Amino acid sequence: MNIEVIKANYFDPKHEKEIQELLNIYASDPMGGGKSLDKKVKENIVKELSKLPYAFSLIAYANEEPIGLANCFESFSTFACKPLINIHDFVVLEKSRGNGVSQKMLNKVEEIAISKGCCKITLEILSNNEPAKASYKKYGFTSYELDPKAGVALFWQKKLN
Repeated sequence: MNIEVIKANYFDPKHEKEIQELLNIYASDPMGGGKSLDKKVKENIVKELSKLPYAFSLIAYANEEPIGLANCFESFSTFACKPLINIHDFVVLEKSRGNGVSQKMLNKVEEIAISKGCCKITLEILSNNEPAKASYKKYGFTSYELDPKAGVALFWQKKLN
């Protein structure tokens, strides 16, 4: 399987369609919430991402077919006083899993993070998503903690209307 990972161009209609489709597949998966994207979200996600200078998306291809997506955002570590990259969405289509796609995508994220002088890459993961956890651990990710006595960081949310 020939795998290529590229940084998407938000103004390319082909990339726009691929991002919409891959993100919808991810959202529809139990690990993405199990529900298709709202029509307005699907239609506008790429346009809205294109307005954010700190956002970028990667698309993975196998033989020119889109098989993976990573939506990433640059943020800032106050403790390191350096930028960081957060991987917000990460999906490899089920039929392409187990072929090293995630490792190639993570490598591209790291390449971009290094080019921006980032101190780290962060991501969130559901605690029962064992295949994804194994992939991230293989790449070198670990749980986040400052002091083992304080415990590991948890990702919480409060939805707003």
